[in-house]
Amino acid sequence: MARLFADTTPLKTPDFRRLWVAGIVTVIGANLTIFAVPVQLYALTQSSAYVGLSGVFALVPLIVFGLLGGAWADAMDRRVLLIITSCGLGVSSVLLWLQAALGLNNVWVVLCLLSVQQAFYAIDSPTRSAAIPRMIPGDQLAAANSLNFTVFQFGAIVGPLMAGVMLRWVDLSTLYLIDAATCLVPMWVAWRLAPIPPSVSGRGMGFDAVRSVFEGFRFLSGNKVVLMSFVVDLIAMIAGMPRALFPEMAHQSFGGPIEGGTTMALLAAAMSIGAVVGGVFSGWFPRIQRQGLAVVIAIVVWGAAMIGFGVAGGLAHGSAGTMLWIAVVFLAIGGAADMVSAAFRSTILQQVASDDLRGRLQGVFTVVVAGGPRLADTAHGVAAAMVGTTLAAAGGGALVVIGVVVAAAAVPVFVRYRVPPTKP
Repeated sequence: MARLFADTTPLKTPDFRRLWVAGIVTVIGANLTIFAVPVQLYALTQSSAYVGLSGVFALVPLIVFGLLGGAWADAMDRRVLLIITSCGLGVSSVLLWLQAALGLNNVWVVLCLLSVQQAFYAIDSPTRSAAIPRMIPGDQLAAANSLNFTVFQFGAIVGPLMAGVMLRWVDLSTLYLIDAATCLVPMWVAWRLAPIPPSVSGRGMGFDAVRSVFEGFRFLSGNKVVLMSFVVDLIAMIAGMPRALFPEMAHQSFGGPIEGGTTMALLAAAMSIGAVVGGVFSGWFPRIQRQGLAVVIAIVVWGAAMIGFGVAGGLAHGSAGTMLWIAVVFLAIGGAADMVSAAFRSTILQQVASDDLRGRLQGVFTVVVAGGPRLADTAHGVAAAMVGTTLAAAGGGALVVIGVVVAAAAVPVFVRYRVPPTKP
């Protein structure tokens, strides 16, 4: 039974342990804002299309600064860059708090501040991921990624549930303020890390960074395994991530209040509940050699779960209470499958790329992992306005299953990928 539970060996390394422990606090705070932004947008507009528009405002900085941030992570001390991004995330959360506390009630102010926050996140995420292989041995990467994704998803459970309960006694601005306070933790942890200087010196932060981005794309174009790890995730997220539908479905399908409340919180947390369960029982991850095949299977399960979620929402009008819990179960299954896919895709990238390329490739990874759902927000918001939430969610899940099977058949080298031998 012990082999079924998560491998905690990477936590014996002090720097990794500090990052991991700090993540427990910071992801909870971040998820308060992730909960608050769509709730505020829907309360101001009562339109899923505006909630979906937040995907566009987040996507542009994610793409630009995710790619540049990855290049900067290869060009300068990653510890210093983590300190800068932690401060930037804190300031953007303070500004979100101010607009809500002052009662500006302006959709465009919220969207622009979201863009600023996502720009700093886009730099922080690849830098943090690229630093991990410098902290621990290669044979611990799968376990380390599992631990990280488990913490990330744990915050995505606690954050929305806390928000749903807290909104009974406090206003929305308090959620932003708590997020700002939690940003102090990664600032302190980054300061305590050992220096992580670049492996190859001489790269600049200006035009050299742009040129470095293209070097990363050249590597991707010649490595079908890494490229396909991005492609299949884009298929899964763009077609299958229904989170932009949660506010409308929570209110109209499952009978929750328009301001969010516990119904919205359950939907927002359900995927992460499944992901945490999957992470707790991830002891089998290091024993999987066919990691590409594992990713494909996990994404097929994800798509099937989203079909089930959409159907449950369509049947909820006659028995909202029962169908809400069925919808939550399907979302949890999808979350567990997504956690498996994410952990193996990240491990594949860290195993294949050399350290002087990891920042740039992790930047692309960040663009895909965070940008895909943002595109999904826009696509699902528009689809819901045209055909309704049921067809938007279930139809998206069906497209995921079809798309990933076609992609796997077209590029079989990804399905055949095996873990390379560990270098001494």
